[in-house]
Order: sequence, then C-alpha cells, then structure tokens
Amino acid sequence: MDRLGVVRKAEQTRDIARGFLLVATPEGGSEPEAVLLVVSELFANAVRHAGAVTGFQLEAKPGAVAVDYASTLPPRPRPPDPRTPGGFGWHLVREASAYVQVKVHAGGGTVTTTVRCPTGVRPQPPL
Repeated sequence: MDRLGVVRKAEQTRDIARGFLLVATPEGGSEPEAVLLVVSELFANAVRHAGAVTGFQLEAKPGAVAVDYASTLPPRPRPPDPRTPGGFGWHLVREASAYVQVKVHAGGGTVTTTVRCPTGVRPQPPL
C-alpha cells in the first residue's frame, strides 16, 4: 500500500486477503487458497484490462469477493492460446467460483464472486 492506503499490486491484495482469511477461516483448508487465486486474478485483470482497481471487498462468509474496476466494459473471456501469454484469468475465476456477477455502472464495474467451498459448506450468492 502506498502512503494514501491505496493497493497498487496484486501481491498487496493477496496479503490483505490472507490476513482477512486467517481471521475469517482459522481452520484453513483449500478455500483460502481458492479465494487468494480469485482475488489475484480479479485484481490483475482489473489493472491490466480496465486500467485500475477502484475498490476491493471480502465478506466474512464462505468465499465472497468483490473487486471494482475502472472500465465500463464487462470482462470478456479470451480464448487461451499457448503462443500468447495470458487469457486464463477470467476462465480461472469462473471455474473456481460457484457464483459470478458483473455489474457495470457509470464509474466502472464490479465483479462479485462466491468461491466454491470444497469443505462442504455451500456458498451463498452475495446479497
């Protein structure tokens, strides 16, 4: 984070999410790793394709993640091409999530996900 408390890198977002998950899911398991993967991909995609992350939210319920981004265009899947780097992030987010919602508004957009919980707890869509 910089002096203004703005997260600038995916690594910082993962660190914040990791600390949150230590409190929210102290028993561990594979869910925290899946949440960290989704957080990393959403953050990286927002920076790379939308120009900036404008907000970030985790909820203390199984796997709820929301990332706001600066573009008014929704994320689009890109066909993976082994000859070109990238193209896997949005596919990973959708595969790891039981629920994905994209809302576009005047100031940009928001991707909200609920990460699948292999621990047997059924994820609920965000309210």
